[in-house]
Amino acid sequence: MKKTAFLAAALLGVAAVSSSSYAQGVRLGLRAGANYSNLAGNIRNENTYNNKFGFLGGVMLNADITGDGFFSIQPEILYSQKGFENKPTEYTNTILGVGYTEKREGNVNYNYLDVPVLLKVNAGGLILEAGPQYSYLLSANDETQITRTRQPNGTPQITEVQNKKDVSGFKRSELGYVAGVGYQADNGLSLNLRYTGAFSDFVKSDNGSYFNGDLANARHSAFQLSVGYLIPGK
Repeated sequence: MKKTAFLAAALLGVAAVSSSSYAQGVRLGLRAGANYSNLAGNIRNENTYNNKFGFLGGVMLNADITGDGFFSIQPEILYSQKGFENKPTEYTNTILGVGYTEKREGNVNYNYLDVPVLLKVNAGGLILEAGPQYSYLLSANDETQITRTRQPNGTPQITEVQNKKDVSGFKRSELGYVAGVGYQADNGLSLNLRYTGAFSDFVKSDNGSYFNGDLANARHSAFQLSVGYLIPGK
């Protein structure tokens, strides 16, 4: 968390210095919306992991570089819920009818602090923005429920994942990117559609049993729809 706080402060400092250097104003703002997230990368049994919705919200700082609002730098600090939903698909692991069937259900949530630094173009209200992003895993909650039935003629047994909130098997920090479009009104109110992804896997290499190894090469990705508001400067 100390690294995250330092990085966030540094990014906000860069925006403030840039603004001061160009003798332009800095505007503080708020953002709130939703993630539509899933996993990317080389995922085994990929069709068993569905998209899920999560909350997105935080603060932003816009530093006008050109003086007319056309080009600016906009770092943000966002709480972002990512993850996936287990598709309730039944797996079969039998030999000559002996073995078991298994079904997974429930959401898996990864709660991040995202710090994107966006280069932003405002062409008469049309917004184009892109930039790098640093993310820090704050917490996780695995709500997976497993129903296993011994074959042949077994009784279904329902179990829940142990250590639901354990994050020791994940890489806490990751680097990624953000790109998007939107519309911003003259009063500072905006609607933004973005896509964000990670450059690296989030499961540690020594955590090979996580979801039976399906997610060993998985990366986070999400579409984001949000409303922003830049507070008018003095």
